[in-house]
Amino acid sequence: MPPPDSGVANLFAGLPPTGEAEEQFVQLLQRPGLLIERIVSSGQASPPGFWYEQPQGEWVLLLQGEALLRFADEADARRLHAGDWLDIAAHRRHRVEWTAPDRLTIWLAVFYGEEAAPLAAAAAAAGAQGS
Repeated sequence: MPPPDSGVANLFAGLPPTGEAEEQFVQLLQRPGLLIERIVSSGQASPPGFWYEQPQGEWVLLLQGEALLRFADEADARRLHAGDWLDIAAHRRHRVEWTAPDRLTIWLAVFYGEEAAPLAAAAAAAGAQGS
């Protein structure tokens, strides 16, 4: 789903089929200090031992599906359902423990701060296969 130059676009257009081997990352809007991205998972998780520790803040909303998100400073993973959102502070270590393998999990991620860079780029740089 290419980002629109102007006008209206649909967040649910161009979804991959359930069971895709790779997560899908689509940049919806990028401005200085801001990036909005749609992430579609289908059973993916962060690689063993991998933690995101991003230089920017991330506000994330789970639009559809289910996921387990773990923070390095918390004992238990948080179970997220459709409609759940949270704000992840810059440099707060976190990982995705699990996403539902039998249906699409759709995230809306808003990266903010001076170094708002795409999550897909961070994952690729780390050799990750998930968020």
